[in-house]
Amino acid sequence: MNNKVGIVSLGCAKNQVDAEMLLYTLRQRGFSIVNDPAMADAVIVNTCGFIDSAKQESIDEIIELGKLKQEGKIKAIIVTGCLAQRYQDEITRQLYEIDAAVGIGGNAQIADIVEQALAPHREQLELFPDKLLLPLEGGRVQSTPFYTAYLKIAEGCDNKCTFCAIPMIRGKFRSRKIEALVAEAQQLAARGVRELNIIAQDTTRYGEDLYGKPSLDRLLTELCRIDGLRWLRVLYCYPDSITDELIEVMAREPKVLHYIDLPLQHCNSAILKRMHRRGDRESLTALLHKIKEKMPDVIFRSTFITGFPGETEEQFEELAEFAEEINFQRLGCFPYSQEENTPAAKMPDQVDDEIKQRRADIIMAHQQNVMAEYCESLIGTEVEVLVEGFDRLIGCWFGRTYADAPEVDGCVFFTAESKRPSPGDFVTVKITDTMGIDPVGELV
Repeated sequence: MNNKVGIVSLGCAKNQVDAEMLLYTLRQRGFSIVNDPAMADAVIVNTCGFIDSAKQESIDEIIELGKLKQEGKIKAIIVTGCLAQRYQDEITRQLYEIDAAVGIGGNAQIADIVEQALAPHREQLELFPDKLLLPLEGGRVQSTPFYTAYLKIAEGCDNKCTFCAIPMIRGKFRSRKIEALVAEAQQLAARGVRELNIIAQDTTRYGEDLYGKPSLDRLLTELCRIDGLRWLRVLYCYPDSITDELIEVMAREPKVLHYIDLPLQHCNSAILKRMHRRGDRESLTALLHKIKEKMPDVIFRSTFITGFPGETEEQFEELAEFAEEINFQRLGCFPYSQEENTPAAKMPDQVDDEIKQRRADIIMAHQQNVMAEYCESLIGTEVEVLVEGFDRLIGCWFGRTYADAPEVDGCVFFTAESKRPSPGDFVTVKITDTMGIDPVGELV
């Protein structure tokens, strides 16, 4: 088979892992994989459908590929992922460019779908089996740089936050077995992966369904035993399931980075209750202080939502004060997105778009100062950096520290006079200056 397939994967890292499994299935069938969609016979768009901006990005990508199809550069467009799953009754009728729409439960059948979409005189195809049929295990074609990879430890979500469509798109929470995850991580390490980023919709709930209690601590302990792995980074942690055992493992195991991603969304108890989330400012502050006591150098990443239905100025001010008090080194703040068929979309007292955005802008203006101060605090220190490449425009190398998750955080830029590092190397850099909110230094 000489047909060439390209894939455009949008949205989160969890979606990226799905795309890597799609690529493996296609390669096993004999398709050639190309990086440039314009060079492909068929292009798969692995879409995101979480919030309005992500949905629009997916739609825009499909429309742009449709232009290439009209020009005869590609023959077929196949759409899968969250947007296809969420809007299965509408997507092919509203986007005529699509040759096939596949729900996430049909990912295992992607090779058959591509073959059918490329067949002459084919009709528009739709395949939407039960979303719980999404494969949790299988081979992957790694799309990240060779030294870093994602390990998806669970699928779906049971939290039912009122603003979120993920449970209806992805289904119930289901963990993968520790043995399967360790075997996959061993394969990745054997291929040169040094940094493993642990992901799920809710990583800290891992194992509840299989082992009767949160078991991320057990999994991390096993992963730390794998030769070759040097950094283990935990992302997407839900605060309710952060156990003392997990904190102990993170503090004790040198391979587990002192970096924790906690999408808190808010701190006001009334807003959190309307979000169907537990806790309040006092309990969240206590949790963060408990973590910091065990790991004084911990990096906190979080996300906030402003303008949730009914949010008053006083409640927003409490959130802003909380952000100032904690001084999250990494923080994203987003105006609430009213997602259809979610409970929050039907709530009264929806907040005006301009107010939502203004509140988010206030939080992020302060965050710029926090990140700049953190960056300046590194001047004169030596930090371990995972080298990622050479920036020809500014004439220096760049990489990430333990404080920088791939794709979402910043970089360290550094010169290297005495020797030439390579991507994937771990080096020591002395920080001498800053460039915006990124540290600048020189190789030690």
